[in-house]
Amino acid sequence: MLFYYIRHGDPIYNPDSLTELGHRQAEAVAKRLAMHGLDEIYVSTSQRAKETAKPTCEILKMEATELDWANEGHGWEDFSAETEDGTKRWFFHIPSYSEVLVSTEVRELGDKWYEHPKFAGKTIKNGITRIQEEADRFFETLGYKHDRERHLYISEKPNNKRIALFAHQVFGVMFLSSILDICTPQFITRFDISHSTVTVIEFEDIGGITIPKALMVGNDSHLYKEGLPSKYNNGIYL
Repeated sequence: MLFYYIRHGDPIYNPDSLTELGHRQAEAVAKRLAMHGLDEIYVSTSQRAKETAKPTCEILKMEATELDWANEGHGWEDFSAETEDGTKRWFFHIPSYSEVLVSTEVRELGDKWYEHPKFAGKTIKNGITRIQEEADRFFETLGYKHDRERHLYISEKPNNKRIALFAHQVFGVMFLSSILDICTPQFITRFDISHSTVTVIEFEDIGGITIPKALMVGNDSHLYKEGLPSKYNNGIYL
């Protein structure tokens, strides 16, 4: 199975939608995914994710299944923190938190990294557990049961399907770290995904087990193809 994770296109957060550029990015993604087709399409319940998935659904004449647990809004209270000026940001975008996330102390805590004193009083564990549990249930419906103790999947119903999920940035890095069994602090401080980029995870059956492999992370070749700017989060030209 090939699993495609697509972040929504260039957004307008209020009201929740896409910019004109975001719509063009969504059309570029659709042309890319249509080259080899998809068997199933899933989408977050946010409007910006649904608008990104719409051209793909139209060109492939498919309906997307909405997954509310993939909506990034559910994680805001769990994964946000106040900055020095009193505004709120995703906690791992705040330097004081980022420095702790890459520390030896956090590494030594392993999967219980959120028990570090820096995160006392926060509900990070709740958000991480929710995403992990929902992700595991989701992939089990696709034929792959997560064995977290062994850091692999049991191939209950291995298949050659191509599955796509259109969702978000912060939810995405948490979700991808979960399915790849990479400790969350290590993933979220070192990987990111920009607007409309495509991440592809291969679920190859190896004698009854599967160890998901990232074939590409945050790829935006469809933007080059359509002559659209490759610009990380509208800040850095790539």
